[in-house]
Amino acid sequence: MLESKFLKENIENIQRLMSIQALKHFETRNLGKLLRLSKIRQYEDGEQIIQEGDMDPWLYFLLSGKIRITKEGEEIGTLTRKGEIFGEMRIIDDQSRSASVHAVGQTVCLAVDTSAGTRMDAADEKEARLDFLLLLYRIFAEYITARLRLTNEELVKAKRDAKKPPTSQGPSKPKPEAPKPEAPKAAGTKPDAPKRYIESV
Repeated sequence: MLESKFLKENIENIQRLMSIQALKHFETRNLGKLLRLSKIRQYEDGEQIIQEGDMDPWLYFLLSGKIRITKEGEEIGTLTRKGEIFGEMRIIDDQSRSASVHAVGQTVCLAVDTSAGTRMDAADEKEARLDFLLLLYRIFAEYITARLRLTNEELVKAKRDAKKPPTSQGPSKPKPEAPKPEAPKAAGTKPDAPKRYIESV
């Protein structure tokens, strides 16, 4: 893993944050707080980002690449879209990591230190931390709302597809023709002799 230092609060970095879907509606002063607690991390293919069972404080935004999510060794999902959030459950419920995350190919993430201990630039650290937590929950709310809208659209599409008539499975086989009835014998004709299946010697 390659890791930057904590990011600086400048216009260029704020504009980069605003390109992330979950952050584009936030004020620059809030994004500045987020930057001071964030690092850029680059991972190679197969490298671990999150370990199931850990208690680390990092929240992640996917900037590029792809991640694979596994639980107890079984794959349960992948993320590929820029701005996707992962690692948020640990921050919301204060429990250990519920799944592991690995990079698929070269992957770049914005990692946010949610412990927010000594890096808050405010006279009242408790108030500053509360302000930062409110910012995090606003981010979660924006992200979950976007995901619910997308899920609703996918549900409607699935229901419409389910109502479509099934497509034909190929040309139907022709029905066998009924046997033609034999023509009636003329009056006075002798019946046909029975066929012999063994020739006489």
